Amino acid sequence: MTQKTVPSDTHDVFNQPTPLDNYNAYSSNLILRHYQKIFGPEWGEVALHEYGHRVGHELLTAGFDANHYKPEFQSHDRFGHRIDLVKYHPAYHQLMSAAIEVGHHSLPWVEDRAGAHAVRAGIEYLHTQADPGSGCPLTMTFAAVPAIRHQANIAEEWLPKITTNQYDPRNIPFFEKQGLTIGMAMTEKQGGSDVRSNTTYAYPLASTGPGEPYELVGHKWFCSAPMCDAFLVLAHTDLGLSCFLLPRWRPDGSKNAMLIQRIKDKMGNVSNASSEVEYRGAFAWMIGEEGHGVSTILEMVSLTRFDCMVGSASIMGLAVSQALHHTGGRSVFGRNLHEQPLMQNVLADLAIEAESALAISMRLAHALDKYDEEDQLLFRIGTAIGKYWICKRAAQHTSEAMECIGGVAVVEDNVLARLYRESPINAIWEGSGNIQCLDVRRAIEKNPNVMEVFWVYPGFAKKLRY
Repeated sequence: MTQKTVPSDTHDVFNQPTPLDNYNAYSSNLILRHYQKIFGPEWGEVALHEYGHRVGHELLTAGFDANHYKPEFQSHDRFGHRIDLVKYHPAYHQLMSAAIEVGHHSLPWVEDRAGAHAVRAGIEYLHTQADPGSGCPLTMTFAAVPAIRHQANIAEEWLPKITTNQYDPRNIPFFEKQGLTIGMAMTEKQGGSDVRSNTTYAYPLASTGPGEPYELVGHKWFCSAPMCDAFLVLAHTDLGLSCFLLPRWRPDGSKNAMLIQRIKDKMGNVSNASSEVEYRGAFAWMIGEEGHGVSTILEMVSLTRFDCMVGSASIMGLAVSQALHHTGGRSVFGRNLHEQPLMQNVLADLAIEAESALAISMRLAHALDKYDEEDQLLFRIGTAIGKYWICKRAAQHTSEAMECIGGVAVVEDNVLARLYRESPINAIWEGSGNIQCLDVRRAIEKNPNVMEVFWVYPGFAKKLRY
């Protein structure tokens, strides 16, 4: 009997698009470039082009690695000393270093030229497409500056190192470093967004009041990026809820009594280590007026909420880019997939919604750049509305983009799988949907003019037109 020869190859791979990589995430994004042209200054173009290249090349790879190799928590060293150390993959530090070098964390605070907030929003938009997780400590560091400015003696020592373009991940005291990052810890188990139900208490070490040292006893249910050099924290004093800056190392060089309990095993935002911490007499300085901690830290929160908008807009933008790229390289039922009428409808809807999210975000970045009364009112209500809608829509938008791509989209080495897990995060962090609705109500009750500014702001619609 003649033996049949079995071929080693069963088929050729064809009708599969190439991956979307090795590209410039800025120069290839006509929509982002359009809104930068409207709201951003020309001096930001070079930085955006250069960072767009990095995002589409080495930082794209770093984003995959930083999410594949999760942060690891080491409570003690081999000799039994408590160290509370979180170890990151080198890719995470690569992402942080690149973003800090370009000013993701500080540009508007150090660049005394018009349009810095718009340029920084563009940088954040690009960086999020490489890795949203590392954006968390970057945005907290950025947003902490206005709050820390409330305390002149602390600001004088800390702000130059917070706003510098140097990234130093070493686990050493803040006074030995040239570059510092700042985190935030407000949420407690029993309270969530209701921070006034917090139970952490601050005890004065000597004198009481702004800028004075205290020791904190309590816990925080969410403390993201626990390897930051210091954290803005809310704690009660005899006069009410107050704001504190709590360093990871005490001024005498000893380890502060901030004990990490565990790293949360999250569905998304994996590269960013979110932790639970306890304060067992942790050293901290009071920031701002005693008993006015909520109003002090809200200046930080308004900016982190803005960054949630930009981040979700970026996720939507990358999702639709992936869908357009895939459908442009695949044929079905006798024609290119993106030429099929039903697919064109879906792609158009995705593109329009992604652009709308970016347009709103960039307009509010422009409001931050102007600082006049009408723009401040617009930013006040626009951030709450934008945070609600953009962040809530990101999950449905990403899901629809995955359907455009099909089964390949759920495979882990496709960025859409990571985007899908990431997409609900910003809707929850910094106040979920109902909190934003209440914030809109508070804004209107405090100053009814915010609604007039929102609806009839001069030139608002005109500026958005092509």
